[in-house]
Amino acid sequence: MIASSRLALVTIAACSVVAVPSPVPAIAAPMDQTAVAPAFTAVHAGQPPPQVPFRAGVDLVSLNVTVSDGTGKYITDLTTEEFTVFEDGVKQDVTFFNRTNLPIALALLLDTSASMDTKLPTAQEAAVGFARRLRTQDLAEVIDFDSRVVVLQNFTNNAAELESAIKKTSAGGSTSLYNAVYIALKDLKKVVARNTEEIRRQAIVVLSDGEDTSSLLPFEEVLDLAKRSETAIYAIGLRAPDGPGTTTKGFKEAEFVLRQFAQETGARSFFPSQLAELSGVYGQISDELSSQYTVGYTSRNPKRDGSWRRVVVRVTRPSMTARTKLGYFAPTTH
Repeated sequence: MIASSRLALVTIAACSVVAVPSPVPAIAAPMDQTAVAPAFTAVHAGQPPPQVPFRAGVDLVSLNVTVSDGTGKYITDLTTEEFTVFEDGVKQDVTFFNRTNLPIALALLLDTSASMDTKLPTAQEAAVGFARRLRTQDLAEVIDFDSRVVVLQNFTNNAAELESAIKKTSAGGSTSLYNAVYIALKDLKKVVARNTEEIRRQAIVVLSDGEDTSSLLPFEEVLDLAKRSETAIYAIGLRAPDGPGTTTKGFKEAEFVLRQFAQETGARSFFPSQLAELSGVYGQISDELSSQYTVGYTSRNPKRDGSWRRVVVRVTRPSMTARTKLGYFAPTTH
């Protein structure tokens, strides 16, 4: 088992098997979500109202795709014909395409362990700036984690409430990053679209500065849950030049875990060495979330065996790179 790590992560829907109402192709809840049974619960300020998923019609594999050029600029004017999708090496027919800037459901995770003491004011300021960039149609929640996980603010589009929750955080205790990511994934699963207007890309943002030291869940189980979810994890791992060495075994393992969360879910990982860089990192994440395509297809593989299927997306325009989740678990027959 890989050693635990404390790092910053953010999430968004990248690839999942979904059921779509006919005739309008739209993203709903995944057909098969395997949950990890937790030995803990998060502290919630309140529970969001229950939402009933809409489903009917055919299974659609939905991919959130980010396209950039050689300079890292996001490309937002591609057409359906410029995308090619492969599943386990077999070319698929794209049956759904959307480049509309969809609303976002975001879980913002803040590491408030003792090691964040001197960094927390700057981290709070950057997180507040990120929350202010959210649009009125977006939803976000704030999760504080140290030895335990506390949901300080449930999903809302009220920027003032999000800012207030962020500023309530204080440093102390150990770090339970995996527990926090697990809780965020479960909370995002509750944000289910009841109609096409409520379809949202899902994301988690976790900010942390090192190694997980107190989670009850192991990395492998939380990563498996992330791969089965509709969430992309953007990771921000703080490197402190004047703190613990970045060449230590613990930090290297933590960095590996961070990159795995991001890569498997179609997101990115960031390792700013200076706190002053945090605002820029959050800005890049915000820009990416507003520059994605949704590409969907019905798999040529009819088996409902729950197996892992590898997905690759390419674009025909020269010098462009497409990034999405690495794959998905096939649905199963109930």
